[in-house]
Amino acid sequence: MTDSAPALAWIEDHLDDTVDRLFALMRVPSVSTDPAYAAECVRAAQLLSDELVGLGFTARVAPTPGHPMVVAHHDGPRDAKGPHILFYGHYDVQPVDPLNLWRRDPFDPAIETRADGARQITGRGSSDDKGQLRTFIEACRAWKETSGQLPCRVTMLLEGEEESGSQSLDPFLHDNAEELKADFAMICDTLMWDTETPGLTIGLRGNVAGEVTIHAASRDLHSGLYGGPARNPIQLLATILGEMKDADGRVTLAGFYDGVPEVTADVRKSWDALGFDDKAFLGDVGLSVPAGEQGYDVLEQSWSRPTAEVNGIWGGYTGEGFKTVIPAEAHAKISFRLVGTQDPDKVWAAFEDHVRTRLPSDCTAEFSLRGPGSPAISLASDSPEVAAARAALDAEWGKSALLGCGGSIPVVNSISRILGMDSVMVGFALPDDNIHSPNEKYDLKSFHKGMRSWVRILAEVGAMAKAPVAA
Repeated sequence: MTDSAPALAWIEDHLDDTVDRLFALMRVPSVSTDPAYAAECVRAAQLLSDELVGLGFTARVAPTPGHPMVVAHHDGPRDAKGPHILFYGHYDVQPVDPLNLWRRDPFDPAIETRADGARQITGRGSSDDKGQLRTFIEACRAWKETSGQLPCRVTMLLEGEEESGSQSLDPFLHDNAEELKADFAMICDTLMWDTETPGLTIGLRGNVAGEVTIHAASRDLHSGLYGGPARNPIQLLATILGEMKDADGRVTLAGFYDGVPEVTADVRKSWDALGFDDKAFLGDVGLSVPAGEQGYDVLEQSWSRPTAEVNGIWGGYTGEGFKTVIPAEAHAKISFRLVGTQDPDKVWAAFEDHVRTRLPSDCTAEFSLRGPGSPAISLASDSPEVAAARAALDAEWGKSALLGCGGSIPVVNSISRILGMDSVMVGFALPDDNIHSPNEKYDLKSFHKGMRSWVRILAEVGAMAKAPVAA
């Protein structure tokens, strides 16, 4: 393996300089959702492109119908046998409102010392995602400064619309697929488990969601005249939705658990070592009784089990006062979080069938999807790329955690669907970083050890044997 010691030493000797470069990027108010900042998004993209050119990358600011992408390439050693990686990050940031809740100008970054003595970088974009993408760029700089090359071939894709819906991302990936394809992607836009334990996210639950409307009578009815013989669609819908789960919390839709895997022993061991506190997790939101599938603990329910949730239900009169009606229709918003190889289309079809088979003959149901569903994303815990990243994190931090995730990261699905690549998600943000909120921060320790971690990851990737191309 290429010796990473000189690059690690370079990080130690130049920490102040790396912070200064992060501050220069943070001072650019690249708020992607507000058209007033469109020129600032271009400025941030150009700053990054120019910097990468200075590091020996071929780089360009690539226009889109929205904000530009930055695309950059750098070869590995001439005798490189390891894989080619695509690194993804985003340079755009969230709006700063409400401004009066910030302790200082959101675009005037600084280092503050907390009461516990820990130092933190403050300002919009410090954690999400300028600080995170900067850890990777500075790791590349450390390698270039000390050895003149990178340990492996690297392509970077830095997006400018992640915080405003990524409207240009999928078309850009389609149009530039050949240029962007690599052996796998690496993404730095996720969390650590805690201040001492870096996270390696190996799963993202998929999602499919929509609305259902139950139609009963031809009009709202007076409950004094029709109460009893007339069907109440709210009660009917509530009953049907209640029957989506049994007494043990299992979803009753036909075929719902097709493609749902059990957690492997290796992943279970990693999760058990985290010391997760079920009671504290629920207690933080005023709850105390776990409500999911029996036989699975809270962490497993959150990270590796599918769900069926009622996100909203309404019908009839809901205004001030009281109106004694039996409504003509009732509505609900439903979503399903998916894992493994569950098929979003099949899950939604099973939900529609569940509703229709329970309707009386004089009632009908209408369905509308929120949009195309997305399947779950998962990496084998023993895949070569996960093993390489885990070895690097273990070497830097003394431990690492294989994390699942209850949410979804759209770019991971896009990279899988369009480029046919897995994504390794390594992040150094913390849950209390106030991302999307006033007083966003990024612990200096996260930034510092994040750079060192990427130095080690690049070395591990460079030492990997590239997977053979399928015949």
